[in-house]
Amino acid sequence: MIIQPGIAKANMGVSREDVTFEDHPLNPNPDSRWNTYFRDNEVLLQIDKDVRRLCPDISFFQRATEYPCLLILDPQNEFETLRKRVEQTTLKSQTVARNRSGVTNMSSPHKNAAPSSLNEYQVLPNGCEAHWEVVERILFIYAKLNPGIAYVQGMNEIVGPLYYTFATDPNSEWKEHAEADTFFCFTNLMAEIRDNFIKSLDDSQCGITYKMEKVYSTLKDKDMELYLKLQEQNIKPQFFAFRWLTLLLSQEFLLPDVIRIWDSLFADNSRFDFLLLVCCAMLILIREQLLEGDFTVNMRLLQDYPITDVCQILQKAKELQDSQ
Repeated sequence: MIIQPGIAKANMGVSREDVTFEDHPLNPNPDSRWNTYFRDNEVLLQIDKDVRRLCPDISFFQRATEYPCLLILDPQNEFETLRKRVEQTTLKSQTVARNRSGVTNMSSPHKNAAPSSLNEYQVLPNGCEAHWEVVERILFIYAKLNPGIAYVQGMNEIVGPLYYTFATDPNSEWKEHAEADTFFCFTNLMAEIRDNFIKSLDDSQCGITYKMEKVYSTLKDKDMELYLKLQEQNIKPQFFAFRWLTLLLSQEFLLPDVIRIWDSLFADNSRFDFLLLVCCAMLILIREQLLEGDFTVNMRLLQDYPITDVCQILQKAKELQDSQ
């Protein structure tokens, strides 16, 4: 799925037949393997741009993995890595239109600015593979296996904490299989939240708009005064809850805190109902500031959430859950 058409392992005795009279790089036929290859490049460029700036507050994803994909890196195989494929393509990432409204360029001010140019990243020597390249491969293969949704910006923020957890496991035997384990868990998690990334479902009962409104209806039940204040200032849930819900709060807190929140989310049988309560708890915990603030101050509070004690937030969410 990630290898250029026709390139085969040399010692298997299979000759390269990627350029034939029937199929070649200029073939406009939609069934052409070359046509598919070039279409995939557009998706790959967007993935590449996003995974290179994954979790910029830590250096982990820029470092080399101890367990690179040896099959691809073996020079005898003549396989190109996805990184090489990106470097060689002449497509511009601006041509990729599969953006998700509200996710693009919405990194939290808590996070450090990531380098803007590919040249600003340290290039690892041949034979090495950075952790972000492993994540890139996971997302690209997921996109190939799920053409209906493919890749949408924000998925990189979902897969990042999963991969980090597996790739830093103290048990080296488990750590060795971090890529496969992450792919399995990411696929299962996306099966539950993929509707958040499909724009055509936004206004359906399983879409993100319904979930955002549910945050406000829950707040209305738990704290009418705060709900009315936000309504009075015309602060819509789309202004902040879109990112909170779609990315499972992965952009609101530093990575260790995100993992702590996810631990509680995934342990709860109705985990995404609990996520709504966590969002509601986040609002209630800063109610005094929100009640005193004007529109500008409150928008800043909601888009750069001030409380860093996630255990306090989870405890409040549990209280809301118990009171239902």
